[in-house]
Amino acid sequence: MMKMIVEVLPSYRIAYVRQVGPYGPANIQAMEKLKQWAREKKLFTESAILLAFPQDNPETTLPEACRYDAGIVLPKDYQMDDSLCENELSGGQYAVFKVNHTVEGVQRAWAEIFPAIQNSGYQIDNKPIIERYAGDMMANEFCELCVPVKEEGRV
Repeated sequence: MMKMIVEVLPSYRIAYVRQVGPYGPANIQAMEKLKQWAREKKLFTESAILLAFPQDNPETTLPEACRYDAGIVLPKDYQMDDSLCENELSGGQYAVFKVNHTVEGVQRAWAEIFPAIQNSGYQIDNKPIIERYAGDMMANEFCELCVPVKEEGRV
């Protein structure tokens, strides 16, 4: 069973690339485009936090309409130009699962995450799920799936 940690994420200011279409290889291209931009801007450092947001549920959204955002957390004082989109990610309580960033690892994680949350006394909150890549995770083929949660019974 996957290990679940509940943590409160801060609000983040992010720059992001949006990919619209079926989830899969195009998501990787969006992330590569973001990394290239971040390298050029000297933002792709060891302390960088990359975030990805599958915005739509592929079971209820047509593949060609699925939105995927690949983002990087910006320093508070960073002057953003208009080469990429910018957004504010509101923080909050998230159930965090560390997963092997392989097709099999991620598929297994998606199958186990929702029962794990339900068995823990939490319920899923209505915000995007986040894939988080921080520190040396990318080099070691790991990511964290961060699922927004609230305690059961709370509105």
